[in-house]
Amino acid sequence: MQLENLQTKFLGRNTIYYKEIDSTQKEIWRLIDNESITNGTLIFADIQNKGIGTHGRVWHTDEKGNIAFSLFMQVDCNIENLDGLTKEIANIIVNILKRQYGITLNIKEPNDIVYNNKKIGGILTETRVICEKVKYLVIGIGINTIKENFTEDIKNIATSIKKEFNINVNVMQFIVEFCNIFENVILERIGN
Repeated sequence: MQLENLQTKFLGRNTIYYKEIDSTQKEIWRLIDNESITNGTLIFADIQNKGIGTHGRVWHTDEKGNIAFSLFMQVDCNIENLDGLTKEIANIIVNILKRQYGITLNIKEPNDIVYNNKKIGGILTETRVICEKVKYLVIGIGINTIKENFTEDIKNIATSIKKEFNINVNVMQFIVEFCNIFENVILERIGN
């Protein structure tokens, strides 16, 4: 599946889509370990049955139409080059949604997108360091766009864009715009 209107050199040029998977993030790490992934690969899914958030928490993507994707980048930089990257990603997400849909979301640092203190989205940034250099960067993004049903343990702390604003987000359009913006950000940071 190709992303339309992509203006990147490498980011999102190779995409892998799953109707259902355990976790897009875990799948990228598996492909890295098998040496069968190209730089800029984007994996997205309708449903993740074992999506992961920070600190090993579960990220629930159990309804079709929400945003759930992970990006893989081969880099060769010092860890300091990536300082504050997760917050910068959060800003990109908030700005895209503001520009495309006129909604104002907040960032709960370092990696949560919130509305009225309820979580709408999250970012998971993972790296692999070899010989004191970051070699692999994997970024996972999950946003509750249309999620209606929240389990008891999260119903008071999580929400969705549809639930709060009654807006339908175009998932593919969001992913394309994110890639178009983020590629410039990451290339500037890693010095390419």
